[in-house]
Amino acid sequence: KKKSNSSNNFIIIILLHTFLNLTSQRTTTVVASASRTAFLIPKTATTTTTRFYKFSPFIATTTTTTKFSMSTDDSSEKNPFKRMKLNESNTPTKSAKVIGTHSGTFQADEAMGVWLLRQLPTYYSSKVVRSRDNSVLDTCDIVIDVGGIYDHSKLRYDHHQRGYDERFDILKEGQEQRITKLSASGLVYRHYGREVIQCFYPNLSSEQVELVYRKMYDSFMEPLDAIDTGVEVLPPDSDVKLQYRERTGLSSRVGRLNPRWNEVDDITGESPDPDARFELASNICGDDFTSMLVQVVESDLPARSFVEKAMKERMSTDASGEIIVFPSGGLPWKQHLYDLEKEMGLNEDEDKMIKFVLYTDQSGMWRVQAVSVEGQAFQNRLSLPEEWRGVRDEDLTAVAGIKGCKFCHAAGFIGGNETFEGALEMARVALAGKGK
Repeated sequence: KKKSNSSNNFIIIILLHTFLNLTSQRTTTVVASASRTAFLIPKTATTTTTRFYKFSPFIATTTTTTKFSMSTDDSSEKNPFKRMKLNESNTPTKSAKVIGTHSGTFQADEAMGVWLLRQLPTYYSSKVVRSRDNSVLDTCDIVIDVGGIYDHSKLRYDHHQRGYDERFDILKEGQEQRITKLSASGLVYRHYGREVIQCFYPNLSSEQVELVYRKMYDSFMEPLDAIDTGVEVLPPDSDVKLQYRERTGLSSRVGRLNPRWNEVDDITGESPDPDARFELASNICGDDFTSMLVQVVESDLPARSFVEKAMKERMSTDASGEIIVFPSGGLPWKQHLYDLEKEMGLNEDEDKMIKFVLYTDQSGMWRVQAVSVEGQAFQNRLSLPEEWRGVRDEDLTAVAGIKGCKFCHAAGFIGGNETFEGALEMARVALAGKGK
């Protein structure tokens, strides 16, 4: 009887476990740090899965180890798109040099500038002194965002002085000047940005470093400069009204780390230490910089060769030269396409510019995507025909007269077909009607 009861209890437990699994809600957290203990990527991460069972007070937690696809190993010596692995033999020694910046309320520009300097062997993990006293700043080895001087030879990088007008680019003939002036982080990046990139990715070619250097400024560093130097998102004379205000960016997050006017530490009863908060702000800046750098070097940069190959082979894809094809989807192609068009001189003639891109999605469906106007998120150079938009499957096949049609988005920027030939024909029909 005892044995029978034990068997019955076991069966009940199994049934209950199955039921709970079917009714569970799962929350998964991957534990991994993006902060730079120099430039390490963990080879593995601990994944903790917590199941909250409905109708049950029990919580079951399981822990597994997941390998990162971007694991840091000695392959960085062969693959320039892998970050360098630090060990005891190549970790820089903590520098005895001192970085100076201003005291008081801090902003993202000096917090980022300090973090960038601290990645360099010369200033690796250097002490930071925050002061507005010139006699104190004069004892520092390098000073940013204070002092009223910009002089690279003297290692002084301020941007608040009268007559200051430094921009990122050295203008070439016919080139339009940027509106944005360089803040402290921009000045540091101008002079040391390439070296910082090479600290993380020492095997990039000089050409690749230059591409990353410019892309990092355009996509990440310039907004910090613009916000700090007072450049509005919209021109002052614009009739466009902002629909909302963005308060989640890096500059806003750094600003909120400053001790509030009425903030008191619950334990000490004192106002929080602003220098400790500055260190936290600088680390957050570094996390964001590193995250963007990984995206640019390990995803965007390798994609360039695929886009370049597709553009060089565009005439074999279609005689118009306005359609290109990628072996698969998912790669970041837009900015590369715009840049390569300029390099190849295609941007000088609208009829030579690429209108459609073909690729497969994860399910194997062929997509035909319209190329948007550079700088515009929703305006296409040429959209798919209006009569296709919002139509699917057999109905779309009938309307378009093309076999295998799957869908056309209501905005006309993307469509799908079962085959490459079908997707290509969709792009060709759209091109044929561009003059209508």
